[in-house]
Amino acid sequence: MAEHRVISADSHFVEPPTMWAERVDKKFRDRAPRTVKGFQGQEGEFFVCEGISPVPVAAFFGAGVPSEQLPEHNRKGFEAAPASVWDPAARIKDQDRDGVQAEVIYTSMGMPLYGLNDAELRTACFRAYNDWATEYCSHDPKRLLPLGLITLEDIAAGVAELRRIAKKGMRGAMIWADPPEDRPYNHPDYDPFWAAAQELNTPLSLHILTGRRGMGSDFFKGNLARQVAVLHHEIERSLAVFVLDGVLERFPNLKIVSAENDVAWVPYFMWRMDFAHDRFGRSGAAPVKLSLKPSEYVKRQVYATFINEPIFLHTMGLYGVSNAMWSSDYPHTAALWPRSQQFIQETFGGLAEADRGKIVHDTAARLYGID
Repeated sequence: MAEHRVISADSHFVEPPTMWAERVDKKFRDRAPRTVKGFQGQEGEFFVCEGISPVPVAAFFGAGVPSEQLPEHNRKGFEAAPASVWDPAARIKDQDRDGVQAEVIYTSMGMPLYGLNDAELRTACFRAYNDWATEYCSHDPKRLLPLGLITLEDIAAGVAELRRIAKKGMRGAMIWADPPEDRPYNHPDYDPFWAAAQELNTPLSLHILTGRRGMGSDFFKGNLARQVAVLHHEIERSLAVFVLDGVLERFPNLKIVSAENDVAWVPYFMWRMDFAHDRFGRSGAAPVKLSLKPSEYVKRQVYATFINEPIFLHTMGLYGVSNAMWSSDYPHTAALWPRSQQFIQETFGGLAEADRGKIVHDTAARLYGID
């Protein structure tokens, strides 16, 4: 079986347990995120921080573990993590084993930190992470591409951090998947940030488990299957604001990425926004005049990553193969590593070579400037 040129548009770090305390501002050292073994008498090692539901660290590196073995696996500690967690050279070897040319790499432990109530602590944690991630990826910046963490209570500070990490070589940044309810993304306060991201050509990602309304902090509570099934709803809310409230109209070169929310729902959502705008766009207290159909903004400026979703093949003509990007999610539980090439061949083998190439390589290469 011939291998395809492949870029994972959404892979992950698993931050070393001591990284936060070693790098965060001294005033926050005693409050820094950390891991605790046997937290509250539970077996395993847990990522903890104030106000955040404890997360078993092994859940961040479950790639290749059979489903029936996950409960036992999640009781392991950080010592069971793959070497690629702390050694970027080992990460390159894992890429080679999986047949992957490069990875766009997101945080793991930083995701629940979007739910921290102390914005100053969150800002300090994000800055520490951004520095660590760029140092890690400096081992091979053509194959390891880090995305930064940005918080937006203070817009001017957010702009400054976006410029700082862009200068350090980060190819994109994560913001809240779902912002605070009292300041949605159509608020004019955000305009300087959208303008900076547009100027810097920095895609902004809305990743699962990073909503300000708490999904990231309480994800492991209750029925996990139900939580996973509805993860994309917070991204729908944000995309509706970006499109229907005119943010993408006013910032035509701003790029938004829906990360790890799958893709098949996007065409229906595009139709739904077109219908809603056509039928109700002139009504209400604050109608917004758009020069394009809502679906056209999505095709122009919104990208989406997926992992192992086959349904997209039936709807891709409506969204377009130039917007969807395959991702391995390595080393998370959903990852198919080290069988990504096999999955790509079996799932996309019937597509035209040009279409398959866009999904597994070309779109991510274009969006993130990968050679």
